[in-house]
Amino acid sequence: MSDLGKNLIAGDWHAGDSEIENRNPSDLSDLVGRFAQATPDQLEATLDQARRAQAEWAAYGLERKQAVLMNIGNELMERAEELGRLLSREEGKPLAEGKGEVYRAGQFFTYYAAECLRQLGENADSVRPGVEIDVRREPVGVVAVISPWNFPTATASWKIAPALCYGNAVVWKPANVTPASAVALTEIIARQDIPKGLFSLVMGAGRSIGQRLAESHKVDAISFTGSVPVGKGIAAAAIPQLTKVQMEMGSKNALAVMDDADLDLAATLALGGAFGGAGQKCTASSRLVVHAAVYDAFVEKLVAGTKAIKVGHALAEGTQMGPVVSEQQLLENLAYVDLGKSEGAELACGGQRLEMPQQGYYMSPGVFLNTTNDMRINHEEMFAPLTSVIKVDSYDEALSVVNDTNFGLTSGIVTQSLARATHFRRHARTGVVTVNLPTAGTDYHVPFGGRGDSSYGPREQGKAAAEFYTTVKTAYISAGPVG
Repeated sequence: MSDLGKNLIAGDWHAGDSEIENRNPSDLSDLVGRFAQATPDQLEATLDQARRAQAEWAAYGLERKQAVLMNIGNELMERAEELGRLLSREEGKPLAEGKGEVYRAGQFFTYYAAECLRQLGENADSVRPGVEIDVRREPVGVVAVISPWNFPTATASWKIAPALCYGNAVVWKPANVTPASAVALTEIIARQDIPKGLFSLVMGAGRSIGQRLAESHKVDAISFTGSVPVGKGIAAAAIPQLTKVQMEMGSKNALAVMDDADLDLAATLALGGAFGGAGQKCTASSRLVVHAAVYDAFVEKLVAGTKAIKVGHALAEGTQMGPVVSEQQLLENLAYVDLGKSEGAELACGGQRLEMPQQGYYMSPGVFLNTTNDMRINHEEMFAPLTSVIKVDSYDEALSVVNDTNFGLTSGIVTQSLARATHFRRHARTGVVTVNLPTAGTDYHVPFGGRGDSSYGPREQGKAAAEFYTTVKTAYISAGPVG
């Protein structure tokens, strides 16, 4: 096994005691590679080294840290074509999306490179005469990053970049479904001017490596993106050590289409939001809440647009939607199709496994009609190229349906009314709200996160990331008498 199939343990590349196969979901005959699984002993060794490396990294000058992050970001952007192709090959999203993800990952690093120089503290006068107060942020310590497969480079980067920016060490456990992208990013980071063992890659199963990270007293903070059950398990395991946790979990995002909406725009937003990345986005528009006055016209445009989506090999020219990521995901998706039908929903189109020239995990994008918000397909996160249309009679009912969920990540409204848009922005119970834009797609320089079962802990991205990756120290200074 070459270094590029190994884990980065305490600063050196190591094989494990087992390995996994990684195959292209667009073409199962295409073996992307074999990747090592870290052992518990390797994890302990890398955690010990991370503690030593973090102290050294924290003492680096600001411009030295800035240069490291800038180099990582620039290389990702320069290699977006190459690494985006690798990402699409192993994850299944169309090539344009893969390249865009890698480029965006680079922007996270360059943004936080600049933030290295903006770490300004605060000062104040004490209520006691002659005493001054200095308030500043210091690194939290060793950060465990547990990232998902649906954005294998971008999601990891928006965690790793601020962690390094604010002076922490990082131990990264990526999803086992997309190891090649993880190794590629690690190889870039490992070549930088950083202390040995500051950054580690520990690929392995969540039940072993992930669980040990969550339970370890050597970890000061855990940033996780994934499902609600796994997130709750990580939190339960971390609490006894009082480990700081940040979790982005499930969603059931709604796009509300009002009676005054531009229906061509609404259909375009719904199609992109629902089926981009094969619906495998935490920000996907899985519920379309549509005013009765425009319901029929909107549905006609939506179904026609869905049928026109070109499903194909992720790397093929013209592909608009690739396969889903794995056989397990495909089977779960098809089970939701059956569930929707059993609940009384009408499958207007799609929702079927597709036979293609290459064997892969292909399915057609599907639209459910005649659904109600109490159906399981409208309450459970499907993570599939499936969306449900819910008819409502008024704006007030639409807002009520949008908010009727245990989740609260993103929501959107399509309307030409400033009054409705303003009211929706203020009263939608989600962490992100969009107006005349898709629910999917966020910027890297502002906070990201949700409410309810969607998120727990401080926000990610932008300056808000400092809240999680640092700890506040308040210092009191008495200068003593003058003279």
